[in-house]
Amino acid sequence: MSTYKNAGVDKEEGYKTVDLIKPFVKKTYNNNVLTELGQFGALYELGKYNHPVLVSGTDGVGTKIMLALEVNKLDTIGIDCFAMCANDIACHGAKPLFFLDYLACGKLDATKAAEIIKGMASACEQTGCALVGGETAEMPGMYKTGDYDVAGFCVGVVEKEKMITGHFIDETDIIIGIASSGLHSNGFSLVRKILPDMYEIFNEEPIWKTLLTPTCLYSPTIDVLNEHCNIKGIAHITGGGLYENVPRIIPEGLCAHIETKNIPCQPIFNLLQERGGIDRKEMYGTFNMGVGLVLVVNKNDAEVVNKILDSQNMDSFIVGEVIKHPDNKIILN
Repeated sequence: MSTYKNAGVDKEEGYKTVDLIKPFVKKTYNNNVLTELGQFGALYELGKYNHPVLVSGTDGVGTKIMLALEVNKLDTIGIDCFAMCANDIACHGAKPLFFLDYLACGKLDATKAAEIIKGMASACEQTGCALVGGETAEMPGMYKTGDYDVAGFCVGVVEKEKMITGHFIDETDIIIGIASSGLHSNGFSLVRKILPDMYEIFNEEPIWKTLLTPTCLYSPTIDVLNEHCNIKGIAHITGGGLYENVPRIIPEGLCAHIETKNIPCQPIFNLLQERGGIDRKEMYGTFNMGVGLVLVVNKNDAEVVNKILDSQNMDSFIVGEVIKHPDNKIILN
């Protein structure tokens, strides 16, 4: 007799996954969540806002998950998945409200799936966001046994008058970089090619520990800044590095003039460049190079912004200014 399990899909393992994740998912709930885990849709009450604007974002962790599977360290991947989505919507001043995940695999292992989702729940809890649901898809034939992929979807809210769009960026504005916690979740197809041995020693420990450092959660810091400062533009430095992400917030006729010498060096990037023989432009167009987030502010506000960042234990540095330019939106010196 043919069964779903004979075809490679184990429903019982899916039920076990749900049982394992319930305790830490429930910890992310607040009074705005009106449904329980497992219902067809998640109901979320928006609360009291004057002119609410919903901001949404979706992302994944790319091939970083392959490294995590190789060394069997999966909880940080869940943090990465949430951070990539929440950091994106924070660029518009939005506070994350709720998050949903999508986990796909060839053969489901409830323990591994629960570790990934546990990381998501931890990140949600740190930012006051509710993990309201998700989907676990076991797809033999599409994925090999042992293969996993993960993605997420985040919805946040911002008062309309507090939206950050980059529209008001002007000449002489100051560009502030906020440090990354390492590679974050970009460039790992190249990283794995350059560094095939995850157990080689780097900074007196296996290099995978450095590579799997989770993506920094910037959302709580942006919430504070948006309450007290006029932030004109924010760029999340993800795939494409500074070259591709900063121009997304720069108006026509203006240019972000960045002095890379002002960016504190993180040794992992030096190792990748030297080991891989990568030229400078490729490095700054692939990796964050130590800058996780870029802020653009009026020069008169820069001191206050830096004080707030210090109070939030965020390492920051002035990396440049906005200038007029007819053609380029970014120049890296």
